[in-house]
Amino acid sequence: MDAETGEITLPSSQDSNRAATNADALVISTDLDHPANRISELCRLFYTLGWVTGTGGGVSIRYGPHIYLAPSGVQKERMQPLDMFVMDYATRQYLRRPPVLKPSACTPLFLAAFTRRNAGCCIHTHSQWAVLVTLICGAGLQNPQKKGVFEIKEIEQIKGISRGGSGSDEIAEGGRKLGNLGFHDTMRIPIIDNTAHEEDLRETLEKAIEEWPETCAVLVKRHGVYVWGKDVAQAKTQAESLDYLFQLAVEMHKLGLKWVHE
Repeated sequence: MDAETGEITLPSSQDSNRAATNADALVISTDLDHPANRISELCRLFYTLGWVTGTGGGVSIRYGPHIYLAPSGVQKERMQPLDMFVMDYATRQYLRRPPVLKPSACTPLFLAAFTRRNAGCCIHTHSQWAVLVTLICGAGLQNPQKKGVFEIKEIEQIKGISRGGSGSDEIAEGGRKLGNLGFHDTMRIPIIDNTAHEEDLRETLEKAIEEWPETCAVLVKRHGVYVWGKDVAQAKTQAESLDYLFQLAVEMHKLGLKWVHE
């Protein structure tokens, strides 16, 4: 607004271009570990695993004062750094919004992991194995008394799961991670009901995070799973470990084997 005339002065095309250039600088980097590059890479990888079929699923990374988010409705195998949304962590204001794309409906769920678990990365997949274990549990086919939680123990891959999802990964003698579950521990992942709109899951997901302090993930019935870690490497490791365990659990169930022997 002009101080003397009171007229509103629209930004010039040069100003608009400068703003766009500054925003684009948040997602353009030759560093392969930069969040915009890592999210693009992970989405392509997860597509090959069947985790983000049909534009579903997503990845978010907290990087310093910023949160990087994959957009909604984009084919994940074709995602590029310029497709990323960037949010200011403190104010929750978008610093970069691609003009033709929409923010992910997963955003409130990612924020829950960042704020309540101090996570550095959160991954959401539509893995078929994750969906199947929620159906098996929900039908009480493994333990009729525990329909709202997936439990499994005495499987080696459980040792890839940290307590709480973003805790210590200090290495003890023999290579064991002190912050991780052990072979004889029972791994428990809570299951929450799905909603018609993904952002409406926030309240129940936050409640599950509070009620299950050792979980690194939350399963959503007939939908998929949210997994987090203190950084990208830990979140990716846990997402892969969990998917292995979900698939193994489905196969065990088909053979009439119990996931937990009391």
